[in-house]
Amino acid sequence: MAKVVLKGSLSPGVVGKDVIIALCGLFNKDEVLNHAVEFVGDGVANLSMSARMTIANMTTEWGALAGVFPFDEVTVKYLRSRVPEFTNSGRPGTRSSKSRSGYTNADIDEWWKNRTDLNADSDAEYAIELELDLATVVPHVSGPNEVKTMVSLPEMERKRVAIQKAYLLSCVNARFEDLHDAAEVVRARGGHVADGVEFYLAPASAEVQARSESNGDWETLLGAGAIPLPPGCGACIGLGRGLVQKGETAISATNRNFKGRMGDREALVYLASPAVVAASALTGFICAPTNFNERPAGTAVRRPEKKSRPAASVQIMEGFPSSVSGRVLFIDKDNLNTDGIYAGKYTYRDDMTPEQMAAVTFENYDPNFNTLYQKGDVVVAGFNFGTGSSREQAATALKYKGIPCVIAGSFSETYKRNAFNNGFVVFECPELVTHLRATLTDHAATTVGPEITIDYAKSILSVDGKSFSFPPLSPAAQELIVAGGAENLVASRLRAKQKASV
Repeated sequence: MAKVVLKGSLSPGVVGKDVIIALCGLFNKDEVLNHAVEFVGDGVANLSMSARMTIANMTTEWGALAGVFPFDEVTVKYLRSRVPEFTNSGRPGTRSSKSRSGYTNADIDEWWKNRTDLNADSDAEYAIELELDLATVVPHVSGPNEVKTMVSLPEMERKRVAIQKAYLLSCVNARFEDLHDAAEVVRARGGHVADGVEFYLAPASAEVQARSESNGDWETLLGAGAIPLPPGCGACIGLGRGLVQKGETAISATNRNFKGRMGDREALVYLASPAVVAASALTGFICAPTNFNERPAGTAVRRPEKKSRPAASVQIMEGFPSSVSGRVLFIDKDNLNTDGIYAGKYTYRDDMTPEQMAAVTFENYDPNFNTLYQKGDVVVAGFNFGTGSSREQAATALKYKGIPCVIAGSFSETYKRNAFNNGFVVFECPELVTHLRATLTDHAATTVGPEITIDYAKSILSVDGKSFSFPPLSPAAQELIVAGGAENLVASRLRAKQKASV
């Protein structure tokens, strides 16, 4: 667990999207990688449910597993507002008497009475504690094409970065409050979407659109020239109308802006709040809806001392290789996302053969990778490898290609689990990454490196005459690899159980 202490209150015009962009940019060195993040502090009470949802949604882009806010009066008020929907007898679908897909006011009363059970223990320990003064947060944008790279709006305005596309859509920032913020910008500024800019608008749901229509926000945005799209992911995952094209620059309220995710990999995409997206669409360049002065962020970091990891031996089971040797292909890139490993445009194609999948690995990151690759090459990458969308093809495609393993400074836990569940070896060795960064002078996206030998029994790898230890692969991990993945392992166990019962 990681604790994030939020202090104070946001300035007028600063919203939840600005908070999570600030957190991603200020703490971008794996501080919360694979942690569940608990948000606490007096500043939490000053955040709306919409702001909390935005922040929690994008904790995965920050590298965390989940973001958790306290069960407080703000939560209760929101839950009560949704009771009519969850108790509506006309809800689609059929639920059993034991279904937990709905709740009543009585349920909320019971949860509130026992709310202390939902809090962390008073003596809870955290791997790291971060602090952010909300009053010091000013609007920033993330990017281009990087969630953890942020630039202040005042700086962006000085650069006058022209845009051709603007997007107000996706699960993170197309709720009623987001559409309202954007509509208020249009009302305050007047005018129309700038020439040469396409402003795409999609609500988070049909319910959101109906509510937005009822108060005039939807019509205000359409009247300004926004192009309506149906509810859904759409351009956020590179599907449907309005994808960003080669050479274009876009500003988006989505949660991810990885290269090639929203269209062509030779486009630039920035992330920002709905108000910034609307203001930028009207002016034709990235800007804030109002003037903000730059100021230093009020932050603090507290963490326990990190213990060194001793080398350890492990028993190698039958069928698992005791050692692997091959050439290093070094991908010197932190936060390489699953879109970069296996492009989203292929994710929903279930007609692709293993060979076809293998042929497009790392296409969004480096098209030259497949020219450099030789069968048996060991891929070594930077930190937080496999962040972003959970897609098993980002692991299986590498397996089909014949890559024996991926070594990285650190992994998204989601990617690591997908890899082993599909019978593909990955493990961490940050010291190796540091060594390669210091010794390889070629700074290409993918660099051919020296020969490497991996001794799984001793949990030692050797390269350039040096040895580095790595965490031993457990019997459970080895068993998944030998079986060819979790599905095969479960099937074999079921067959053995059936055979034993005969």
